[in-house]
Amino acid sequence: NMNFLSGIWWSLPLVLVWATPPVTSSWWYMGAVGSSRVMCDNDPRALGWQPTTPSAGRFPLEHFPGEAQRQGAVPPGLCCLRGSRESAFVHAISSAGVVFAITRACSQGELKSCSCDPKKKGSAKDSKGHFDWGGCSDNIDYGIKFARAFVDAKERKGKDARALMNLHNNRAGRKAVKRFLKQECKCHGVSGSCTLRTCWLAMADFRKTGDYLWKKYNGAIQVVMNQDGTGFTVANKRFKKPTKNDLVYFESSPDYCIRDRDVGSLGTAGRVCNQTSRGMDSCEVMCCGRGYDTSRVSRMTKCECKFHWCCAVRCQDCLEVVDIHTCKAPKSAGWISRT
Repeated sequence: NMNFLSGIWWSLPLVLVWATPPVTSSWWYMGAVGSSRVMCDNDPRALGWQPTTPSAGRFPLEHFPGEAQRQGAVPPGLCCLRGSRESAFVHAISSAGVVFAITRACSQGELKSCSCDPKKKGSAKDSKGHFDWGGCSDNIDYGIKFARAFVDAKERKGKDARALMNLHNNRAGRKAVKRFLKQECKCHGVSGSCTLRTCWLAMADFRKTGDYLWKKYNGAIQVVMNQDGTGFTVANKRFKKPTKNDLVYFESSPDYCIRDRDVGSLGTAGRVCNQTSRGMDSCEVMCCGRGYDTSRVSRMTKCECKFHWCCAVRCQDCLEVVDIHTCKAPKSAGWISRT
């Protein structure tokens, strides 16, 4: 949906932010920027979750390196007001993010309730022969169990179409992380020979999960509720039945090019676009055919940077003049409201 891509907040990272509460509080909470209603209605205390160290309460953004910025982050409200394919994507990648963050925290010893995968012990065999389990295998099953209990908690209270849709997409997100679990090994022996191998299971970079779910977003399947209200079927009989890995949605996407209070869309008026790009950030796509304004601005940048032994990098301040392109507003730039 080009209008969605042009209307998203590229500057809003869809990552899990672990926030440190006031010192008077004895627990920590988890939220997802841009999709807070997906998760923040649920309380980790109900799951007995506690960090072992203060650092465990804040997961750095590099766990999700620009993923939502690359994939597209949805402004608050868009994910929660409609049963659209954008909502499907937000729920899936948020659920995947919880799995990834919890699993990583288990492996790093930052949670009291879990550690490395306890089932990966002893010897095993693969296509290359026998090996011994060693190192610290990512405890993906614990991450999935936590995410299922935490993210799905609110949805399980409801019996409507949205709850059913969200549960399906949450599960698809969790499965996406496990899909890219890979076996890594280290060889032992004379001169690096592999007479003995030690192996462990590790999650792939979260970017792979993001790319995979983005493809699922583009191929999301529109569905309708069954008559008995226990499941759904495809809205268009020409399309295949969705699998557990597919994203599903009920409602068509709104026009993200214009401001619409009812759907929470900020539109693209005033958004900075790339005049030379032919991608989603191009002025042609971003501005939805309305054109753009150009302004010349001066800004200070760091330049002539040099490394000095040891150990500092010193730069000069340089004045740079650049052209900034921003999307024109529609003739009626006010909020659209259906009330």
